[in-house]
Amino acid sequence: MRILVTGNAGYVGPLVARQLRESYPHATLRGYDAGYFGHCLTGAQLLPERLFDEQLFGDVRDIGPEAMRDVDAVVHLAAVSNDPMGDRFARVTAEINFETSARIARLARDAGVRSFVFASSCSVYGVADGPPRRETDPVNPVTAYAKSKIATEQALAELDAPDMTITALRFATACGMSDRLRLDLVLNDFVACALASRRITVLSDGTPWRPLIDVRDMARAIDWAVSRRPEEGGRMLVVNTSADRANYQVRDLAVAVAEAVPGTTVDINTAAPADSRSYKVDFSLFARLAPRHQPQVTLAGSIAMLKDGLERMGFGDQNFRTSQLVRLQVLDRHIAEGRLTGDLRWAREATAAAA
Repeated sequence: MRILVTGNAGYVGPLVARQLRESYPHATLRGYDAGYFGHCLTGAQLLPERLFDEQLFGDVRDIGPEAMRDVDAVVHLAAVSNDPMGDRFARVTAEINFETSARIARLARDAGVRSFVFASSCSVYGVADGPPRRETDPVNPVTAYAKSKIATEQALAELDAPDMTITALRFATACGMSDRLRLDLVLNDFVACALASRRITVLSDGTPWRPLIDVRDMARAIDWAVSRRPEEGGRMLVVNTSADRANYQVRDLAVAVAEAVPGTTVDINTAAPADSRSYKVDFSLFARLAPRHQPQVTLAGSIAMLKDGLERMGFGDQNFRTSQLVRLQVLDRHIAEGRLTGDLRWAREATAAAA
């Protein structure tokens, strides 16, 4: 078996590599990544990519059929990965997250790939009052990132690929410790604030709903999707991916972190305007289809692993939002120092293309 993972050198990729290597010890794992965040290691003793048999570096916008050679499954993680980056690079977000994703799916189909796994997002629900959102409910994407995800889902649904099983995992908001940790995620940010300053400031009024999923459980879901059969949900499946118990209000997350880090205070901006993202999600379809790959990491477990990991790193940076632990800061630094162009291409590549 040969599995291609795009965007493998990011936040989620190291956990996916471990999970796939454990589940498919004799498989050939091939990584494909632009390398934006390759240097952003956090406490890793070994390079996560050691678990891949082959590592390719390149812009996914330029990926060719050769990357799909003899591939049985594609796990497509590569993306401009959150709302701040989507706002800052709106056109590039559409180009990479949607147009390129649809093209990669076509390449996979043409290469005879039997399973295509797409990392989508529950952010497509945007602002959703009322009962938890199901996969068949209307979506309301309010950011460039969310719009790119739903556009790709639609393109995958329309793809003429009768022999390829397609799974779009609508992940809840990611959290948890990784060999390439990000602190631009709500729970991760709160833990970092608690450790650095013993103070958590909630910029919203604390009431928005946000479902979570630990990166370890994201990897478990991807493991399931790689081997999913068409009779388990259909040839094309969109599925909310986490657990019903993981729907939290933001204030509850802050309080849980404060309880885990003694001496931490929580300030909530009760006068804040309504958040542009608030949604509860129904994960019952995932529970029914993937009973052996359900989330296992509790909220307390995610907080504990983040706390332990950051403490092992000697973390104490009160200005961490300007550090390389925040992905937008990394991209902006690459651009400011001439390594990346404004459309997120490595400067050398841009020069070669112009020539």
